[in-house]
Amino acid sequence: MSESIHTGGCQCGAVRYKALGDDFGGSICHCRMCQKQSGSYFGAFATFSNDKVTWTRGQPSYFQSSTVAKRGFCKDCGTPLTYEWDRDGISLSIGSFDDPNKVAPTKQLDYAARIKSFDDLHELPIRPEDPEFQAQLSAMKNFQHPDHDTAEWPDSQD
Repeated sequence: MSESIHTGGCQCGAVRYKALGDDFGGSICHCRMCQKQSGSYFGAFATFSNDKVTWTRGQPSYFQSSTVAKRGFCKDCGTPLTYEWDRDGISLSIGSFDDPNKVAPTKQLDYAARIKSFDDLHELPIRPEDPEFQAQLSAMKNFQHPDHDTAEWPDSQD
């Protein structure tokens, strides 16, 4: 049986990757460093063995966030891509996968450090779909890389 192939990359398409297999650990981390890196409530990652990840276009740039870890990102668009530490494993940001539903988290880390309003997010009211906003979205030109590999980017047909 062949290994599953998970692809992904940054928002602008300058950095792309491929991760092999389904033997990964999916998690969300509430630590302050993950909050700062993601600019959100938590960092969400799927961790693959180093030998299962290949950079297929470009390379991430890095910020050494601690004595044991560095964080990869696209230098062109700023998309957070990795959390890497001084042992085997590359944690790829779940939001950067082409199909993030295939790498769902299965645990939470450093829960005590969570932003307290996280506990109530599921109770927030859901705003009904706004037809005017949907029309605006449909009419705009999107410069984001599509959720699949491309032979070249930006697309030469623009």
